[in-house]
Amino acid sequence: MAFKRPFGVWDSPLTPKRMARQLRLSDIQISRSGAYAVWLENRSSQGVLVAAPTGGGAPMDLTAEHSVRARVGYGGGDFTVGSDAVFFVSEARLWKKPLGPGVPVPITEKSDWAISSPTLSPDERWIVYVYSNGQEDGLAAVDSNGDLWPQKLTAEYDFFMQPTFDPSGQELAFVAWNHPNMPWDNTELLTVPIVAQEDHLKVGTLVKIAGGDGLVFQPTYSPDGRYLAFVHEVGNWSQVMVQDRATLNIRQMTSDEAEYAPPAWAQGERSLAWMADSQSLAVIRSQEGVAKCQVLNMTSGTAHDVSYPEATYWEQVDASPTEHLIAAIVSGDVLTPRAIVTTPDGASRVLGYTSTNDIATQYMSRSKSVVWTSQGTTVYGLYYAPVNPQYVSDGLPPLVVLVHGGPTGHVPAAYSGQAQFFTSRGYAVLAVNYRGSTGYGREYRKALEARWGIFDVEDAVSGAQFCVEQGWVNGSQLVIMGGSAGGYTVLKTLVDHPGVFKAGVCLFGVSNLFTLAAETHKFESRYLDSMLGPLPQARTIYHDRSPIFHAKAIRDALAVFQGDEDVVVPRNQADTLVEILQQNGVPHIYEVYPGEGHGWRGAETIERFYTSLYHFLVQYVIYG
Repeated sequence: MAFKRPFGVWDSPLTPKRMARQLRLSDIQISRSGAYAVWLENRSSQGVLVAAPTGGGAPMDLTAEHSVRARVGYGGGDFTVGSDAVFFVSEARLWKKPLGPGVPVPITEKSDWAISSPTLSPDERWIVYVYSNGQEDGLAAVDSNGDLWPQKLTAEYDFFMQPTFDPSGQELAFVAWNHPNMPWDNTELLTVPIVAQEDHLKVGTLVKIAGGDGLVFQPTYSPDGRYLAFVHEVGNWSQVMVQDRATLNIRQMTSDEAEYAPPAWAQGERSLAWMADSQSLAVIRSQEGVAKCQVLNMTSGTAHDVSYPEATYWEQVDASPTEHLIAAIVSGDVLTPRAIVTTPDGASRVLGYTSTNDIATQYMSRSKSVVWTSQGTTVYGLYYAPVNPQYVSDGLPPLVVLVHGGPTGHVPAAYSGQAQFFTSRGYAVLAVNYRGSTGYGREYRKALEARWGIFDVEDAVSGAQFCVEQGWVNGSQLVIMGGSAGGYTVLKTLVDHPGVFKAGVCLFGVSNLFTLAAETHKFESRYLDSMLGPLPQARTIYHDRSPIFHAKAIRDALAVFQGDEDVVVPRNQADTLVEILQQNGVPHIYEVYPGEGHGWRGAETIERFYTSLYHFLVQYVIYG
């Protein structure tokens, strides 16, 4: 029997406490022996490495007393796995831990230099990694036992990622780029000869393989050393390329309208993995938010889909060096994230679940891909209808428009606890992949250049209006919500279109573009050159599009949430905004979370956030 209750106040099994306790899976790799899979679970603010035999057996925690987390840029590239040990980053140091009994031991001394993306040489004697002190980035090396001092290899570019050895150990490949580019703009794939000496690695001359005209992503050598695979933007789409290392000829393996690489916001991201036979390559193919795994045959060039029930999003693919086995993290609308190993024909086994795995699918909403027209241009999004078998309501539901961060990013068809938090309470949700989002080709991604604060705002507003026109939602109960760059869009929308949304929710959002350019971390310090224009030439644009200078126009209720230790969008951006809201009598709440940065990690913070968010929306949207 269903109970009658207004939309927005349905009881949901996705309580704030449950949202806070859910695990987040961020990476999985198979050991060089093929015997173990190792994955990273983020449990509240602690990152824990877990291992399980690939052939079956109970999982075991490897790093109970250490929090595994690399901190170059936005993080990622937290660990790598050898034959019988895992090497990981914790507290700005490299550590080594046996895959069996034994405690972690440090390889490097603690310093102010952040490190990430460790990669082992084939003989497992050396580790090469990315380092950064916020001013200089480069590649360094250290012996895997920590007997020697680390050695700088190269710092010829502003940024580095994805270093990898060839099977001989005599060459290193990596991706690098310079300001003002971001990692999806004019990156380069380079190789460098390596000669191992008794106490150091001797480095030769850098050789450019590809790039300089778009995205290049994840070089990876075939196990037999014959091929070097990578992703390169060709025309409008990122495609899989393979270079024959003997002839140096490069063959394009894919040519469809899909993306084979994500925007590399973080270190350690992977969408390619060679199978053990060196004759096939596991890839992740993304199209309109759906990411699936395929196996490409080197001889025929044909692709074979790897299936997993209900999975619409694959990430962090890896492959066993000893058998035909693939590891990945998979999820879907009603499939909570899980770490799996599978054969190419789909014979799979789950290694680890998130803690939300016990929510019945009848409480979950399936997304529907939708398109609408904004200023004459097609825009994409995912729509979720409210779902909860225990309740019925009169009329039409309120709508939450979710605006993703980046802005160079996208909302995928992956499991979204945030969307389900709303839909199970009686809200509809529209996740907007506005112009500038990835996954729809280079032209769509680049459409936001010089138009940030215009097209994203127009697309969020037109998306909400589209849902109203379809008769799906209540046009007088619209909410817009976003974090970081999405928070900027929230604020800019409330400034430019007061009264369209009944409330806004801004998480660590940008309010002052001048201070963002001056104070943000090195990785994004020139990002605004493309999104708005270089300073000082574009100072009028920065002023016109900074919500802080026009905040008096905001009159809709606003919830502002901020991390006290955010170095990407510092707290002063939110403090100044809230002062204006107070002066103008705008209904609002403001919460600052100690110890949190650009996003929430602590369980107590997450629980408090969702509790406050729920009550804010009930007060100002449902009953306001």
